Amino acid sequence: MIYLDFGATSFPKPAGVYRSVLGAMASCANPGRGGYEAAMEAARQVYACRETAARLFSCRPEQVVHTASCTQGLNIAIRSLVKPGGRVVISGFEHNAVTRPLHALGAEIQVAGRRLFDWQDTLEAFDKALTPGVQAAVFTHVSNVFGYILPVEEIADLCRRRGIPFVIDAAQSAGTLPVHFEKLGADFIAMPGHKGLLGPQGTGLLLCARPGQPLVYGGTGTASRMQTMPEDLPERLEAGTLNVPGIAGLNRGMAFVEKLGTAALLRREHRQLKRCAAGLERLGMRVFAGEHQAATLSFLPETDCEEAAQLLAQQGIAVRAGLHCAPLAHESAGTVESGTVRVSFGWSSSDGDTAAFLRAAAGIPRFQK
Repeated sequence: MIYLDFGATSFPKPAGVYRSVLGAMASCANPGRGGYEAAMEAARQVYACRETAARLFSCRPEQVVHTASCTQGLNIAIRSLVKPGGRVVISGFEHNAVTRPLHALGAEIQVAGRRLFDWQDTLEAFDKALTPGVQAAVFTHVSNVFGYILPVEEIADLCRRRGIPFVIDAAQSAGTLPVHFEKLGADFIAMPGHKGLLGPQGTGLLLCARPGQPLVYGGTGTASRMQTMPEDLPERLEAGTLNVPGIAGLNRGMAFVEKLGTAALLRREHRQLKRCAAGLERLGMRVFAGEHQAATLSFLPETDCEEAAQLLAQQGIAVRAGLHCAPLAHESAGTVESGTVRVSFGWSSSDGDTAAFLRAAAGIPRFQK
């Protein structure tokens, strides 16, 4: 299989990730629940992962909260900042992991910036929208549909200067783009463990500048007589038993990213994106590509997107078609009725993968449904 769906999850993982997961399953009990060796080893694995994340994202280990996914982290962050009915500013490229929690709160949502690959439009829109009365801003670092890299440092600066708390969704950037927690000054940054950080599914990280409101209540292994959650991080947001094997695998995945370097990984992935975009344009496809783009692009074939993706799958090419859980992004790009076919590159993508994809794409039927 030629795997070009890294925007959904990284696959395969570096070999060390699998070994770490199995090793933790064989040697680790429940962290914080005992002084015996298997429990202590679990605690060491969990803390080692916090330390690796702290180095990668320029924060303190105690600011690193383990979550089951980026979605869980975003829910914690949003519910920590936004009261029911509160006014929130988001970008025009947000995932349902942002918009659905806001709708569930009955938030007044203001969308800022709808033009693809246009930093001026994004910044001007946020500048106008970030007014007194806004409870929070929530914005993605990179669009999961189009690979558009938003000007997060500049948006963060606008928020800080106006005293507006903000959340960054780093689902598509952590592991390939710089994510500097201290410099950005975010209240929360959420990220999955299984995408650019190359860890297992069922893992995620939430970087926290404040304690936040728990999403789940229960045991933490500390302060057991209290019937409220602990005040201190990370225990405040980590009720229940942690996914220790997944966390061990995530730590190994992050160590792999740390060793190669995010800049080198982005260069490798972006090389394939440029080759892919040029090849699709030669085939007459409508390609969504531009400045400020990471390792993901969408295109429109002349036939139905789902049928095109299925045809590619039959030839061993794994891509994704549809709305990608981000209808807002498709509304911004004018593709909400058709969806797109998405190609997303990752750490193991090669020239041969891109060439094989383009050969297969050349066989997509040229007719409009």
